[in-house]
Amino acid sequence: MAVRDFKEEHERLKALVEEALLGFLPKEDPKARRLFQSMRYSLEAGGKRIRPVLLLGACLAAGGREEDGLAFACALECIHTYSLIHDDLPSMDDDDLRRGKPTNHKVFGEATAILAGDGLLNGAYEGMLGDIQKSRAEQLLRKVKAAGIIARAAGAEGMVGGQMADIQAEKSLALSEEQGEKQDPLALADYIHRHKTGALIQASLVAGGVLGGGEEDFLKALSDFGEKIGLAFQIADDILDICGETQILGKPVKSDQEKDKLTYPAILGLQEAKNILEKLHDQGRQALCGYESRCGFLLWEAQALAKRTF
Repeated sequence: MAVRDFKEEHERLKALVEEALLGFLPKEDPKARRLFQSMRYSLEAGGKRIRPVLLLGACLAAGGREEDGLAFACALECIHTYSLIHDDLPSMDDDDLRRGKPTNHKVFGEATAILAGDGLLNGAYEGMLGDIQKSRAEQLLRKVKAAGIIARAAGAEGMVGGQMADIQAEKSLALSEEQGEKQDPLALADYIHRHKTGALIQASLVAGGVLGGGEEDFLKALSDFGEKIGLAFQIADDILDICGETQILGKPVKSDQEKDKLTYPAILGLQEAKNILEKLHDQGRQALCGYESRCGFLLWEAQALAKRTF
């Protein structure tokens, strides 16, 4: 495929996810209408849909079909959206803007926003389990395995653990200094990025490969690829927080600096962060060496993520 064809494939897969998301959540209960309004407000606010598109791309690369992974792609987007709602709360990052709109708690209040995040997270598992229950026998083990991969990446061993480390980072470094210990801020930033952001991106690719019936060597390659581009994605995000524009990004810029977040640009400087981003992108490409013929789309996605301006 040419670059133009890869872009069209991205838009095609994204459109599939957008359509499927409309019917993915449980039917609205009139007695809890405000909760469902809050959930849909954030879920349907747009976004790049990177994780579901990567899952579907990996599923196709492994020899599967789009329908094999569509419910899991929707589940990933629900999990990601719940994490953004909670991340924006006053007790967390206290942000006012997300995807170009007021954050969920600014529109619906903190209590409803918390419950909307809970609803999206549980809706994700309900959707995956519902799809598993309808599966043919030969698909069952693949789907159970994929659900486990996603659950682990979203939980305390992955995204939630990374969020906790992010919240505690400042205190952790200060405490180490008080006790006369030396803690490497770059190692801590690396842990946060790999868990808070990278884990779910890596899981998107591996789960997609599992759903498509990929062989173990290919799944290992997808995992290595996902590890590199997941970290690269977050570093690119950190760079955009310095160099980007709020109107384009859809969220406040320079917020990391204002909150003294541990980021690669803050620790190493902007140029060195860009150098590491480029290196990670190259390592990601190398991870798929030998699989280029079926992974052209995924390699294009990695390039787009590393070079993104939004």
